Amino acid sequence: METKKIHKYDLGIVGNCSFIALIDKRAAVKWMCMPRFDSSFLFGGLLDAENGGRFEIIPKGNDFDTKQYYIDNTNILCTEFTTALGSFRVIDFAPRFYQYDRYFKPLMLFRKIEILSGRPVIKVICKPVYNYGKVTPEIATGSNHIRYLNFESQVRLTTNISLNDIVHESEFVLSNNKYMAFSYGAPLEAALEETSEIFLQRTKQYWTDWIKTSFIPDFYQKEIIRSVLTLKLHQYEDTGGIIASASTSLSEFDQSGRNWDYRYCWMRDTYYTLNAFNNIGHFEELEKYFQYIENIISSATQRIQPLYSVSGEKIITEQVLDLPGYLNNKPVRIGNDAYTHIQNDVYGQVMVSLLPVFIDKRLNIDEKYKSKSLVKFLLDQIEKTIHEPDAGIWEFRNRKQFHAYTYLFHWAGGKSGMKIGEYLKDEDIYKRSVNITQQAIIMLEKCYDYSQSAYTQAVGVPHMDASTLQLITMNYLNHDSEKTYKHLLAIEKDLCANNGLIYRYKHNDDFGEPETTFLVCAFWYVEALACVGRIDDAIENFEKLIQFSNHLGLFSEDVSTNGSQWGNFPQTYSHVGLINAAFRIHKKLDSPLFL
Repeated sequence: METKKIHKYDLGIVGNCSFIALIDKRAAVKWMCMPRFDSSFLFGGLLDAENGGRFEIIPKGNDFDTKQYYIDNTNILCTEFTTALGSFRVIDFAPRFYQYDRYFKPLMLFRKIEILSGRPVIKVICKPVYNYGKVTPEIATGSNHIRYLNFESQVRLTTNISLNDIVHESEFVLSNNKYMAFSYGAPLEAALEETSEIFLQRTKQYWTDWIKTSFIPDFYQKEIIRSVLTLKLHQYEDTGGIIASASTSLSEFDQSGRNWDYRYCWMRDTYYTLNAFNNIGHFEELEKYFQYIENIISSATQRIQPLYSVSGEKIITEQVLDLPGYLNNKPVRIGNDAYTHIQNDVYGQVMVSLLPVFIDKRLNIDEKYKSKSLVKFLLDQIEKTIHEPDAGIWEFRNRKQFHAYTYLFHWAGGKSGMKIGEYLKDEDIYKRSVNITQQAIIMLEKCYDYSQSAYTQAVGVPHMDASTLQLITMNYLNHDSEKTYKHLLAIEKDLCANNGLIYRYKHNDDFGEPETTFLVCAFWYVEALACVGRIDDAIENFEKLIQFSNHLGLFSEDVSTNGSQWGNFPQTYSHVGLINAAFRIHKKLDSPLFL
């Protein structure tokens, strides 16, 4: 059962589209995996405080205060310390900027310790580990660096702090600014202080320019900006793939056992993520993501899996590690068995995501006609699976059903195929898409429960399911119809919690009855409210939901009814949900009816 005390993740995120670090309110690096998002952690105190490695800046004594914030419109994180002896702040960033006709995004975490007042006394601890804590390195010191040996690549801390003070964890007076560059692979060879300052300014300029070139409406701009900055960090730029979260095994609620590894790329998220990038007018990220998806489809021989690694690898074997877990929540899992599941909505998801490639004139993708084979492959798969039960959007492990959500995306995929067929003047694509759409409608209507005046989770199943809100937001249901009104009413009656929160469903699943709400469902609800013209209700619920972020505006996957954050963090699905809900409201407010 959840605790009564409100639980929030006191973590900030920094990264550069090569790696991500999670840093707490005391400037301790609690999670950082290298060389990829799904590699072993080098610092994993989030899951193992004793053997997970440490990278901390600790002031003398226990009597100190901290505050944490981002430099405006950037992913540069600041943690200020106020102590009896003086104050200082830690500036954490991962270099990212454009040079030599490409983005510079090394596997380096820079930490500047900037003195603000007095003469504070601190100590620095840097103890990376590998293979999820099984490997503790030997160390060797150079003139201004510490080398950590027995890793798969070079790991080095370059600093102007006394190496003896770090090795022996000794306290020292912070009499001037200190710099640290923690690197995996190629180390920093240039002058430390000068290079750190140049990298800091160029990284700041990169992020502020990136936001300037984003379309951000004036409806809750601050929240949208933090969400788009967070979403950007989860794109692995080398391939274009976007992971669901940087973390693994953060439980859906306390002692639930629902602990999953989300450091992978779900095909289902494609439509929502590309829609978010399209909303903010960022096509470089959209095109990179499309290339990732195209490579996945091109190498597929039969089915498309629900998820892949950042490099498109298919085998993501799930393992349980002997680690204590976050707040003693076990099991700790790496890998994700969902890659073996049958989840047939993915084909329609990708079809809908392909549509802008053909019809959006702003996209500079030269592959429209080459992509015809991908369209036909997806149509083949929908035709083969349209009468097959699946695990559904919630990835049930021990049940297969004819899910309404799956048929919604068969329908949406068919509608997209019709538009693509028209664009390409391909009669075969068009006719097949029409047939798919008609079959999907038949199956969707079998999900309608007349006794509840609503669409349920699956054919012959009485359970309400928040995923059916997408029947409204995807325009399957007419926004002005009585059927839509009653369906939304049934969702509200059965699944709404307090403060705008929504349960995915309330029935028992493979692990019992869920105790926390799923945040993206609440943002879908906001979108649905906006669609049907309940704009005041949409705004009211949106304003409630943004209160469930942590101190930096970052959202988790799940939220308990007392406002506690649970599940993997930060969760891209939640941030994508916020972006798309905000844009839906903005478009309604911007229409002549609301002027």
